[in-house]
Amino acid sequence: MTHTQIYFPNLHIFLENVGKNITIGNFTIAFYGIVIALGMLLGGSLVLKMAKRGGKDEDAYLDVIIFTVIFAVIGARIYYVIFAWDYYKDDLLSIFNLRQGGLAIYGGILGGIITAYIVTKIKKIPFLEFADYGILGVPAGQILGRFGNFFNREAFGQYTDGLFAMLIPTDAVRSTSDITEEMWNHVVVIDGVKYISVHPTFLYEALWNVGVLILLLVLIKRKKYNGEIFFTYLLAYGVGRFWIESLRTDQLMLPNSSIPVSMVVAAVLVIISVGFHLIQLRRMKKIR
Repeated sequence: MTHTQIYFPNLHIFLENVGKNITIGNFTIAFYGIVIALGMLLGGSLVLKMAKRGGKDEDAYLDVIIFTVIFAVIGARIYYVIFAWDYYKDDLLSIFNLRQGGLAIYGGILGGIITAYIVTKIKKIPFLEFADYGILGVPAGQILGRFGNFFNREAFGQYTDGLFAMLIPTDAVRSTSDITEEMWNHVVVIDGVKYISVHPTFLYEALWNVGVLILLLVLIKRKKYNGEIFFTYLLAYGVGRFWIESLRTDQLMLPNSSIPVSMVVAAVLVIISVGFHLIQLRRMKKIR
């Protein structure tokens, strides 16, 4: 029997029955999928609302959003599978089973950027102009989407007994390979059930994205150049992700190395974003 409790003892939050799915008739729907879908709807709705306020063509933007979301999901899955190939190589059909998780946000971002670039070219919409609005949907969707990791008992961090420490039954963890020796050394036993005490990195990232989204919504009202909001997201999210990724135990590694691929991608995008902003600021000074 798999135990369903999740506790945050230092916050005095005790959840006795956190399921992984819901059954309707003969259909079983994973909460992971529900949360991800709701995140996409929230993100897309916000983009359209802000685009309307900015006087943009909502129908044209909606077309771009639809294609971008579809290929962002595909990109997120391909990215995850590539860097977790050992997990899938002996069961290729499991690649298509998204209910157990396995979507990498940077894969989704990169897939979405490529798709949006192609579709905006076809629609004759300036890419960076669209990107400044389209990127708003990403942190909005992530705020909800990260709770899919909560339901799946995945994407948590190393051992901690700090304020936000989260207790998860060892038999409920998606993969025991995510449980480190340090976690086993600090197992907590409550009523005969073994729990690991970990950083709730899904929560850290959700909260970080709240701050990122607020920042973007403030900046978009006074943006000075196309691409400002888009690259500010890549910069701000990248800084937070670099730190959060360092806490996680289920990191995707570069092949034949112990280097987390998301930390590398985050660092590269931060550097590119800083460079873009510096170039634009210099151009603005020359114009003045």
